[in-house]
Amino acid sequence: MLAALVAATVSCGDVSRQGSSPVYLVIDTLTAIRGGGTGSTASSTLVSDVITNVTTPAPCTPATPCPTIFGDNGSVTLRAPLKDIGTGTVLTPTTNNEVTITRVHVQYIRTDGRNVEGVDVPYAFDGAATGTIPAGGTLTLGFVLVRNIAKAESPLAQLRTSPNIITSIANVTFYGADRTGNAISVTGQISISFGNFGDF
Repeated sequence: MLAALVAATVSCGDVSRQGSSPVYLVIDTLTAIRGGGTGSTASSTLVSDVITNVTTPAPCTPATPCPTIFGDNGSVTLRAPLKDIGTGTVLTPTTNNEVTITRVHVQYIRTDGRNVEGVDVPYAFDGAATGTIPAGGTLTLGFVLVRNIAKAESPLAQLRTSPNIITSIANVTFYGADRTGNAISVTGQISISFGNFGDF
């Protein structure tokens, strides 16, 4: 009996770590859009420009552009499948299995281990982003991936007059709850290169 209990615990360990909700969150896509460029398109990686020379409207012109800071946005597509899909008869999710996302946490890390916030990488932050994943459906949600203020602070501010590039990974965690109040979350990653790149 004890052996059976241990085997059951091992087999459902991953599910248990997901919390008490009958569903778990899945990230189908996580993309970013570079701020400040009319030619920006969603991509699975981000080239984040720390300063953009704007030529319109007046008084900004091609001859006298205005250095401007733009934040960068992200987009995620989420779904919430059932943990227990049933045996023999496939279970169907109900409105109780809908998940409402309310908060996003973004943390930046570097693969070289230099991860001091405000020195090696921008500060982590929490942001609000609200949307509901319908039962059996998907949700596409926009959120702030790089804040404007981060580009005015160290270490990104120094990149305005430097050829250096900071390559990092953003850990993006989405928090929410199902209709019965069970907390649920999921984390995805996206690569970001910070620097003073050419303008669109």
